Formats: sequence, structure tokens, C-alpha cells
Amino acid sequence: MSEETGMASGAHRTFAEPFTLGGHVLRNRLVATAHATAAVADGAPTAEDVAYWRRLAEGGAGMVVTGGTAVAPESTLPMRYLTEAWRPETVDAVRRRAEAISGRGALAVAQLVHLGRETLGAGTYYPPVSAAAVRSPREAAAPRPLSTAEARGVVEAFRISAGHSVEAGFHGVELHAGHGYLLAQFLSRTNNRRTDEYGDRIALLAQVIEAIRDETGEGAVLGVRVSVEPGADSGLGLDDLLELLPRLYAAAPFSYANITTGVRNTYVPGMATTRPPLLDSVRRLRAAVRAPLLISQGFRSATDIEAALVAGADLVGMARPFIADPDFARKAISGEERSIRPCTGCNEGCRTFEPTGSCAVNPDLAPPGAERRPALPLLVARPGTRARTGSDAVAVLGAGPAGMEYAMTAAGAGVVVTVYDPAPEAGGQARLASLAPHRPGWQTFVDYQRERLADLGVRMLLGVSPDAGELAGYGRVVLATGAEEAVVPIPGELPTVTSTDFLRRHRELVAGAPRIAVLDDGFGWWQGISAVECAIAAGAAEVTLITPGNGFATGLSAENRTQLLHRLAGAPLRVRALWTAVESAVGGLHLRHELDGRTVEAAADLLVTVGERLARRPEWAPEPHQTVHAIGDCLVPRRIAHAVGEGRAAALARP
Repeated sequence: MSEETGMASGAHRTFAEPFTLGGHVLRNRLVATAHATAAVADGAPTAEDVAYWRRLAEGGAGMVVTGGTAVAPESTLPMRYLTEAWRPETVDAVRRRAEAISGRGALAVAQLVHLGRETLGAGTYYPPVSAAAVRSPREAAAPRPLSTAEARGVVEAFRISAGHSVEAGFHGVELHAGHGYLLAQFLSRTNNRRTDEYGDRIALLAQVIEAIRDETGEGAVLGVRVSVEPGADSGLGLDDLLELLPRLYAAAPFSYANITTGVRNTYVPGMATTRPPLLDSVRRLRAAVRAPLLISQGFRSATDIEAALVAGADLVGMARPFIADPDFARKAISGEERSIRPCTGCNEGCRTFEPTGSCAVNPDLAPPGAERRPALPLLVARPGTRARTGSDAVAVLGAGPAGMEYAMTAAGAGVVVTVYDPAPEAGGQARLASLAPHRPGWQTFVDYQRERLADLGVRMLLGVSPDAGELAGYGRVVLATGAEEAVVPIPGELPTVTSTDFLRRHRELVAGAPRIAVLDDGFGWWQGISAVECAIAAGAAEVTLITPGNGFATGLSAENRTQLLHRLAGAPLRVRALWTAVESAVGGLHLRHELDGRTVEAAADLLVTVGERLARRPEWAPEPHQTVHAIGDCLVPRRIAHAVGEGRAAALARP
């Protein structure tokens, strides 16, 4: 049992119990909440999308909610990877999606959304609309306010889309009235400034519910998703929802309330969120909401799920944990928490859609046309036909994510594997990254891999570097020896360390040098940002980030960058974009501007540099009978998705 999943063996699991919702019996209380694959062509689900939902439903969730389903052309994006539910031409494709879910025993629900003033950062074809001409903090321009007749047209759009969804075989629909989208914009006391009938904040949503009931009948499930939104300007805090939901249910009853948090760029929390944000509010919500209560956001452990149900929730929802491991429900219910591949909260693959949704730690989630995530381990050596002798056992050199993924996959197929690493602890670059504040997800993944290797009987020899004689006894050797950070040569007298050294020793180093300068490499990725957060956490009096790039944290996803900036509000941080350090002296640095060449001085007691990561491979000649692969950073230093993908691919390669 790991701390992340955290229930003792034999503990009661309320989430394993059936639950009746709208006349349908769910096999358990775990819900895969709305998300989307982007495996959609011209507004209709593809075969790859259908396969994704089938696999997820096979994993045992009681209810599966499909997201990314728009109800009107105004919410169409240029790439058309949202399902266009208002179009009758998409019904047949949507039917295959519904059958994939219901045919594997889960209740199938389609979430319907109108984006309103939010464009998701895409260049939409049509002007954004809303309750009023109030600009979203995430958009450059205010939307066009809907007329009364147009608002009634929105009701009709939801009715038609719900009808198509139920016709296609979904058991019901969920109305997305959260995360700052159109229905939430009408619920908001700051955004809804209308004086017509829709000035009553629940009026539009109530009319949508009534219209859908008329269209689909009482037998269809009809859920409502709302969110506790951050910021004084949102007009939808917890108290607002506690006022609105009882009024809405009295005016237009619905099948369940799905409560979550956040708006665009905050509703998918990063690693810094280690506890479900609404867990402490369940009792208040239960007291106010008469409908069955689905609590979502940030649930990853069986312990937290059980706590929400004990506090009064009827169902608990998650999205990314099911992306990382579609068998999450089955494993949690059967007490196999150690085998759950954990969501780290990294917000990388699942938020990029390049070209479809993926997951940094799940190599089985594949783009269209691929069996699993594409990966190309390097075949360093292959024995000749006459040399194929010796043991089939495998030596893996390196206990980072790549090496451990290889060992897990090979040992799971019955191969005898030994993992060596000269470091005293497993994890490689992932363990190092977890030393920074707000980055615990990487250690969670390392712990998962370690526990799986222990369960599979893999021999782990940490603090050990095998010699050539010991390696000669293996038929296969896998090089997963990682990378090391290069020193950035800045001439001068200022004490200087690499970002790697700073992560390991930041508290000690800041204690003797209160003014920290971080020289980024210009790519705006986590090495420099983690150094900044380490310095602040260690109590630095002043932190200066210097980057030749054109901005701060530009390499991060929008969600990670937004949440980082929220964390850094009020911190003693200064950012100098388009500058680089050319020389140092005791007490400071000489900086040069990348565009005009002017120079300035920057005070500092210690310089932290972000250098290139260089592949590290042992100087070792394989025996004639050995097959040798190189994977992960020792092939080319990249990200954890590449390490995990190459570890899996090399283990599945034919000897």
C-alpha cells in the first residue's frame, strides 16, 4: 500500500457499492468525469476515440462521462476536434461511442457544453457570446451579449443536442454549467447583468433542463456540472452555489449535481494540488443539495475517495487517474492499489492534444494508427546468428523511469531482470525533479515503479555499478543511465552551481547566499522554475530569473503556467527576459540584453545555471552474444514520456 492510494488491506470500500441513479444501477460509485480525446474528425468521433472509451469502460468505472461535446456552431474550433452534437450527421459516430461505454457495463453520459465567451485559446470562426459584454480574464476582447431571442436559441441548441445524444444510445446528458463556460456565465452574479427574464441567474439553465426533459423523457439521466470558481470577479464561489443549486433543483429537478472547481487554466490542477479541493466542503454541499451528489476534482487515492463518500457524497469523479490507468476502478475496488499507475498531475500529454490526448506516464495511450505511444529505442548491439548463446536474463543499467519501465514490462512477461544503479536511491531525473517544492507527483511515480518491481520479484541493486565480468553473464543489457547537466561557464568570481546541485542542496546554499540569480537556458522549462521555487521556499531574500528567452515559464502548459504565477504572487522574484549573463563579480552579475546589447548590473550572492543535459553512457563493450538497447535520457535527454515509452518499447522488442 502506497501513501498515494492509501487504504489498508481489508478496509471497507463504500465506493465499491452499487448506486441507483435515475432508475439505472451503477456497478460502483466511481465516475470517469468528462474529458475528451480530440480523436474527432469533422466534429464526429473516430474509431480511435471509440476504442479509448471502450478501454476505459472495461476498467470498471460505474459511470463514464464523455466531454468535448459542443451544442452550437459558436463553440466550433477550427480543428473541429470537439464533437458537434447539434448535427444529425454525427449521430451514427456518436452511437458507436455510446455503445463502446454501455457495452462494457458503464452508464454512458454525454456532457454538453456551450463555450460562450471562452475560446479555449483557439481562433474561433464565430464571435464569442455571453450573458453580457463582460470580458473574460482569459480573453483579449469582450463577447457579444446574447439577445433574449438568442438566449432562447441556446435552450433549443441544448435540447437538440441532448436529443441526438440519447438517440445515439447515451443513458443521459450532463450540462456543463461550470469552469466559466456559457451556462456558468449566466449563473455568475458578476457576469450576468441582464434585465430581461434571464437576469434571474438560474433561468437559462432551468429552461435548458425543462426542454431536455420534454425531449428525452424522465427516463434519461440529466446531470448538472457546476464549479466553485476562484477570484472575486467570478461570481461563483461556494456560497453562490449553495444559494443557486437549491433554487435550481426546486425550479427544474435534475438527476445529479456534479461539483468541481476552477475555470480554464485552473480546473486541471497541477502537482501542487495534493488534496481534493472540495473534500472539506462535502458536508455543506450535502446539506444544500437534494439531488445525488457527485464530487470531483483532485481525487487520486482510495482514502480520499472514501472520505468524500463518508462525508455525504454519493459518487466521486476523476478524469486524469483514468487516463493514466483505465483500470483504476477495478484495481481500487479489488484492493490492488499498488498496481494503479498513478496520475502525477504533470499536465503534459493530457493537455497538449498533439494530435490527440495522451499521458506522460501511460505508454499504452496511443495516437491514431499506433498500438501504443511511438518510441524508438536505440539498438546498440545485436549478436550474430552463431553468437546467440548464454542467458536470457536482462541487466538494466539505470533505475530511472526508463529503466524501471523496461524492468516492469519484461518481468511481467516472465523475464528475469536485474536493475543496477550507482545511486543509493531509485528514480533518476524524476526523483531529482521531485525535490523541488510542488513537484511530488514524480516521487509518486517512482514509488509506484519501485513497488511494482518488488511485487514482480525484480532484483534491484542500488549503489552498485557492475563490472564487465558481471555483465557478461546476461543475454541482454539495457542502457538507461540517464543524463547529467553541463556546467555553464560564466567567467568571474560569483559562486556558481548547476540547477541539479541547487535542487539537492538549496536550503544549505540559500542559508549562505540570500540573493539568488537563476540563469535559465531560454526554454522556460521546469529546471529554471524549480530552482526559483527552491530558492523562495528556502527563504531567499531576493530571486532574479534571467533568461535569453522572451518570457517567463514559456515552456509550460497554460494550466501549469497560470497556477505557477498564482503560487508566486507576492514572492521576492524579479524576471529579466531577453537578458543573459556575460560575467560575474563578487556580489553580482553583468547582464547583456539580447536585442540591443546594452548592459546592466544585477545583485546576487549565488548564481544557479540551467545547462544542457548531456547523455551519459558507460564505456563498456558488449559481448558477442549480447543484445544491447539504449533508452531514455542516455539516448537523447528529453522528458519522462519518452523515457517511459522507450522503456516499454524496448522490453516488447523481439530479442
